[in-house]
Amino acid sequence: MIHQEMIHDARVIRLDDESALDDDVRLWNGDSRGHWDGDTLVIETSNYSKKNDFMGSSEQLTITERFTLTDPDTLEWEVTVNDPGTWTKPWTASIPLKRTEDAIYEYACHEGNYGMEGMLAGARAEEAANKPKQLDPGVVFRYPGLTCDF
Repeated sequence: MIHQEMIHDARVIRLDDESALDDDVRLWNGDSRGHWDGDTLVIETSNYSKKNDFMGSSEQLTITERFTLTDPDTLEWEVTVNDPGTWTKPWTASIPLKRTEDAIYEYACHEGNYGMEGMLAGARAEEAANKPKQLDPGVVFRYPGLTCDF
């Protein structure tokens, strides 16, 4: 299972030899089937619901993901999108995912956080004016669910 924090989706990845779902069975996140290719986990997902509308895709959408541990701290995630009803040929993106000990903040902590937009816009305006913000050591900023010490 892959648990995605944003919207709390849980994708169940079947690793057995059971056949794929019938073509008329459509799931919001598709039907994911995985297998190992050496040290790489390969996940092929199809049978997406037409309500999914990934970048204007059609019901022919198939996504193939490859997860490979390239070193002790890097998981390479390669995604190939194939939908002959939308694109003229498959396309691929690759993202190295780095291991971290840093805190991971819940998506909901910043969902609708319009104050953050203003704070960042103000900081960018100061940078553009070449007047970097000077902070006294020990200054603490607090926002519900987030504390920043400088």
